[in-house]
Amino acid sequence: MCASMALFAVEDAIYKSVTQTLSAGVALTVFGASGLILFLLWAVYARERLWTPDYLRRSMLIRSCFEITGRLFFALALAFSSLSSTSAILQATPLVVTAGAALFMGEKVGWMRWSAMAVGFGGVLMVLRPTPASFDPLSLLAVIALIGFAGRDLATRASPPHMTNRQLGILGFAVLTLAGVIICLFESSPLRLPDQTEAFWLVLTGVIGVAAYSALTQAMRSGDVSVVAPFRYTRLLFALILAVVMFSERPDIWTLAGATLIVSSGIFTLLRSKKA
Repeated sequence: MCASMALFAVEDAIYKSVTQTLSAGVALTVFGASGLILFLLWAVYARERLWTPDYLRRSMLIRSCFEITGRLFFALALAFSSLSSTSAILQATPLVVTAGAALFMGEKVGWMRWSAMAVGFGGVLMVLRPTPASFDPLSLLAVIALIGFAGRDLATRASPPHMTNRQLGILGFAVLTLAGVIICLFESSPLRLPDQTEAFWLVLTGVIGVAAYSALTQAMRSGDVSVVAPFRYTRLLFALILAVVMFSERPDIWTLAGATLIVSSGIFTLLRSKKA
């Protein structure tokens, strides 16, 4: 799990770095296509079907819509907002998933977990700082991405159990590529293809993304969830280190304090969920 989170953080940092010179839409399209090709080749090697009617199931279509939203706005947040604050806000995804499961799927959530979720959402507000003097509207991109990813995770619970991880990866990276195309359609500046250096880094993000996804799947399927799941939050630690080293960001005390609340409440919620 730690390896997966480190790889995801590196993937985010490389993508943000490339978008300093290349449009976010083109970068996301190339990144998504690279991962899609790798998953297709992997499925061929494993002699699995590249296309399955399950992709068009209602639950999977809903999942894809949420994932497009999450991927699209997360990419925009990485391109136009700070890596540290974007990563901190995204750590609240498990809290939103827990709240959504209680509200829409009938799962029982006790007052202690509701209290922890309230604390976590307070941490998100600390990162956002919604006051006229300090509020950055671009930070809302990460909030919309947060909602998209939480909806995707909830819809994934209803996905057909016989779909393989590679088939889910194919669908995920196809959606990622589509999100990049959508951004391209709305960009006002002239689009250009990436040069050799940019293309190299974007293809590398695809390789890293596939490796991260594989490590995450292995961790969740072979480890004790109550032990493994909290280590998802190491992604924030890796992201903060990369934000400081690669982009000279200096997260202020409000961002760090909010991130601490989000992570602490998230870990508590995961452990209480397992106990329940």
